[in-house]
Amino acid sequence: MGVPNADELCRKKCRPCEGGMSPMNAETAKGYLNVLEGWALGENGNAIQKTFVMKDFLSAVRLIQKIAEVAEGEDHHPDLHLTGYRKLRVELSTHAIKGLSENDFILASKIEALPKELK
Repeated sequence: MGVPNADELCRKKCRPCEGGMSPMNAETAKGYLNVLEGWALGENGNAIQKTFVMKDFLSAVRLIQKIAEVAEGEDHHPDLHLTGYRKLRVELSTHAIKGLSENDFILASKIEALPKELK
């Protein structure tokens, strides 16, 4: 079975992860990244991230709120970093396994589908 495309990922639901499983290997993660525009592996390879440059501060805050609602619905929560008043970096990792799982890519695809007021 291959890597799902972005639409297929977006239709999936995050599965509970309590640990006990291995993180996704780098090769598999790169395959998933190929279907998500602009997302990249973090420095240590244990997370994926993307920076959105928003129109202004309030646009960034509105996107944070939208991400929070989706993340809560998936019970999978990203790290959100708002700097320079409109640069929002989203970082996803499955903390329970200290690495990446399909959940990270599912949530990234749902974040991609959200409306955004970009610069």
